[in-house]
Amino acid sequence: MRVGVLASGRGSNFEALVTGARTYEVVVLVSNRPNAPVLERAHRLSVPAYVVPQAAGAAAAARNAWEEELAQRLIAASVHWVALAGFDRLLGPTFLAKFPDRIVNVHPSLLPAFPGRNAQAQALAHGVKITGCTVHRVDEYQDHGPILAQAAVPVLDGDTAETLAARILVEELKLYPATLNSLSQLLRMSLSSQ
Repeated sequence: MRVGVLASGRGSNFEALVTGARTYEVVVLVSNRPNAPVLERAHRLSVPAYVVPQAAGAAAAARNAWEEELAQRLIAASVHWVALAGFDRLLGPTFLAKFPDRIVNVHPSLLPAFPGRNAQAQALAHGVKITGCTVHRVDEYQDHGPILAQAAVPVLDGDTAETLAARILVEELKLYPATLNSLSQLLRMSLSSQ
């Protein structure tokens, strides 16, 4: 299974996806940020990387053109699935239609709790004793879509958003590649039974 990754930041989940691949292969990275550290990780890991910056403004035509360009970079690499790894933009109908039910994301909470930004701070503000991370399929809503896998992380006395985020990240880096390996195995079994 060929996987394309969209990322905007440091790239820790991207690197985990590359190094944790057993039954899939990360074949391309596309970032919307020209200075994102993930681009250096891609270079170091010998994964082709591209930058498709989003045009300024929120005009529908500009957004659709940007999503089309993102999709074309992935289509040119013949990807089967798309994995979001710290990608800081919501994807709209133009992009979603290109990869129906084949886009996954990892989020630092036990969805449906605490969607959106600052999930760890949200968990602390609500006083929960357990949070974690979720791998889910992507749909048109933020941090929504069918849940594929979750890992729980205890909230400790004295935790800050940063310490909690660091412990959740440890689980993300294991759960995300494991989930993609499982998806790839299911795809192989489905294809072999046809």
